[in-house]
Amino acid sequence: MSHTLTHLKQLESEAIYIFREVAAQFERPAILFSGGKDSIVMVHLARKAFWPGKVPFPLIHIDTGHNFPEAIEYRDWMVKEFDLDLIVGSVQGSIDKGTAVEERGVNPSRNGLQAITLLETLEEYKVDAAFGGGRRDEEKARAKERFFSHRDEFGQWNPKNQRPELWSLYNGHYNEEEHFRIFPISNWTEMDVWQYIALEKIALPSIYFAHKRNIVERNGILLAESPWNTLLEGEKYEERLIRYRTLGDMTCTGAVSSDADDLTGIIQEVASSKVTERGNRSDDKRSEAAMEERKLQGYF
Repeated sequence: MSHTLTHLKQLESEAIYIFREVAAQFERPAILFSGGKDSIVMVHLARKAFWPGKVPFPLIHIDTGHNFPEAIEYRDWMVKEFDLDLIVGSVQGSIDKGTAVEERGVNPSRNGLQAITLLETLEEYKVDAAFGGGRRDEEKARAKERFFSHRDEFGQWNPKNQRPELWSLYNGHYNEEEHFRIFPISNWTEMDVWQYIALEKIALPSIYFAHKRNIVERNGILLAESPWNTLLEGEKYEERLIRYRTLGDMTCTGAVSSDADDLTGIIQEVASSKVTERGNRSDDKRSEAAMEERKLQGYF
């Protein structure tokens, strides 16, 4: 009998080790949950890490109010299906109390405001370790993160102040008011995630599979019809067969033209794609360092 692990099982084992290490070192961990495929895989890994017990920490969803309805439906289904605890932080709540200011313009985005609500929620619930689904292959700023990523008393990240992680030893010591972001699937690629979802038969929101939707093409990005997108002069919505590779707000997440309506088709499509996973996110195109600027302020 062979005891050689596949690369997916090695990645799974590493992630489960991280989950258990955090449970041992920290008092109030939580999983940051967006409804996207990466955070869904994280919940699956957490369930495996503590099976047959219940996942011993809550999910935190930062609700911008501009979500895809499929993501919210999936979140509520999953919480009920797996008996999970859920905390919802509201960006609208931050706007109402004056700690966040709504953007103005044709298509105001609440994407950047999430960092404010996230930090307020982490402080309110005294979270000392927040699991995130960031992966090193997604974006250059995320490539600088380590598994245990320190945040200062203001929730800010300093990429030059990362602790060494030699021999799988992780330093979770923090001072009062500080916390850590934890990235169990940091070593995974987009392809690893899709192959693992297929291997484990993990349910996903329908938005990831090809479906017809009204979209408008703007600057090469296919934006879905929504109450928060305003058409510019000469623009009109048209029905297209599309799906999503990454999931954020309806105001900033672009779709891809696709007929991949099952996991086999998606894996083949990802393998042949010459565009990066986040190449259809308008929030990443605001500047060359858009992601790092948001992360420095406390973003996911």
